[in-house]
Amino acid sequence: METLRWVLASQSPRRRALMRLFGRPFEVHPAQIEEPLPEYTARPALLGKRLAKAKAEAVAPHYTDALIIAADTLVIIDGRVLGKPADEREAFDMLRLLSGRTHTVITALCLLLRQNGHTTHIIQDAPRSRVTFRSLSDAWIRWYIATGEPFDKAGGYGIQEYGALLIEKVQGCYFNVVGLPLATLAKHLETLGVWQPDSRYNPL
Repeated sequence: METLRWVLASQSPRRRALMRLFGRPFEVHPAQIEEPLPEYTARPALLGKRLAKAKAEAVAPHYTDALIIAADTLVIIDGRVLGKPADEREAFDMLRLLSGRTHTVITALCLLLRQNGHTTHIIQDAPRSRVTFRSLSDAWIRWYIATGEPFDKAGGYGIQEYGALLIEKVQGCYFNVVGLPLATLAKHLETLGVWQPDSRYNPL
């Protein structure tokens, strides 16, 4: 399936950057759907899978033959789902809640294969990582909010940028916390038979 179109159903610049590591051209087609999040969930992996699948299925009808890759990242603490903060007050409250504690990050994946105008395969997964924040003073939290990073990220932080200064420990896949679990995605791409390592690879 060397000529199969790859489509990333996300507008996240972080996911776009990570997708380039596979050395294959891909298109970006964000799913234009609402993502209502419950305040609490007892089954975050199931919630993440449902949201990722909804994104893939929203994009799929636009393509006859393509691999649609969708992802959804959830930050969970005490069963509470932390979405993207709407303002500085909400960002402050989220970061204060995470301060000095360990929370769970799930990035659910959905790989949807379209062939001849039909969906022939769907693979879903929801790896999880555990992230421990160091104890943060109010001054640290206000400084981080002033960077502008919290407002487009689940849980109000990004591990790969200034947010790295807030984090003491990560258990599990680092890239899962960034927003695209690369090892899990590579495994499923190989399972579908749409990608394998190539010694002729040249970085894009």
